[in-house]
Amino acid sequence: MLLVSKPILGADEKAALVAAIESGWITMGERVREFEQTFARLHETEDSVAVSSCTAALHLILYALGIGPGDEVLVPSLTFVATANSVLYVGARPVFVDIESPALPLMSLEEAEAKCTARTKAVILVHFGGYLADRDAWQAFAARKGLLLIEDAAHAPGLPAAGTFGEAAAFSFYGNKNMTTAEGGAIIARSRALREKIRQARSHGMTSSTRQRLASRSPDYDVTMLGFNHRMDELRAAVGLVQLKRLKDWNDIRRRLSLHYRQLIAQRCPSILVPFTNEWLSAHHLMPVVLPATIGRQTLIDHLRGQGIQTTIHYPPVHRLTFYNDLYPNCHLPRTDAFAYRELTLPLHPEMTADIVELVVGALVSGMDAELPAEAIA
Repeated sequence: MLLVSKPILGADEKAALVAAIESGWITMGERVREFEQTFARLHETEDSVAVSSCTAALHLILYALGIGPGDEVLVPSLTFVATANSVLYVGARPVFVDIESPALPLMSLEEAEAKCTARTKAVILVHFGGYLADRDAWQAFAARKGLLLIEDAAHAPGLPAAGTFGEAAAFSFYGNKNMTTAEGGAIIARSRALREKIRQARSHGMTSSTRQRLASRSPDYDVTMLGFNHRMDELRAAVGLVQLKRLKDWNDIRRRLSLHYRQLIAQRCPSILVPFTNEWLSAHHLMPVVLPATIGRQTLIDHLRGQGIQTTIHYPPVHRLTFYNDLYPNCHLPRTDAFAYRELTLPLHPEMTADIVELVVGALVSGMDAELPAEAIA
């Protein structure tokens, strides 16, 4: 089965894990610190904070910024549920915003403005598929409305422009991302004060870590804030340090494969829409396409699976999930719904080649030729 995404793990990662285990120190320590500094250099920024997941990163950012009960945070519904969940974690209310269009499935600036209230305190921008939002436009909007700007950059590691929009950005190293630590995440924050508050909050609000107390030969510590257990461990950091060395090359392979997909789809099945444009700044995490309204998506998914090709959907809209539909039953996002109903994510990862892209597009064409119209299926 050709998978939609695939972690690339080999001898170097195994050796790094063995070295971490043999060091006798596997909780947060020197490898985590080295990972933070290396990730920061890759993003051309001063420092970063490594955490246990991108969800933890979003939670810590919102918490450290003081967002809480009575506040509203603008979020897209076209995202993974963790984006909205993190807002609930701090007691605030997520307000779902529609996308611009099927060709530009990022949060609509116009609708974000319409949904602002006196309670709106922040905006979480999601760089869907690795494609960055319009930084200048969103910065101007946030400044005009007095809002905190936060990036959910789960899909955009290795792209220096990610993390430069507002107060802070959250990154993911989950197993299906551009690089992986199995589970894990990182935070880039604009100010050192915010970064240090986040760093302390990730570890129970303690004023020193176990490793720091060992080095200082003092067992004493204090707790000066409510904190959490959102730490990264040495094993994940060891894997991450190996992965970071390859991330730029892997992202470049993704870029070239994405371009090849675009060219072939335009030539062989022009009725399929490929969102964004060739020139759009992206880490190329996903290869999303939008099927014609007359095509039955599930039948096409089954056809491709029969050819040994996995596909998936990004995403079931958060406002349509049972939990959120029960919380906010009157949420109406027609463009998000239309996109989610027709979107299909094709395989894209660095172990693919141009020939494999051609195979996928060939299977896509044959599946569409054999398709029953959606109306007939219904």
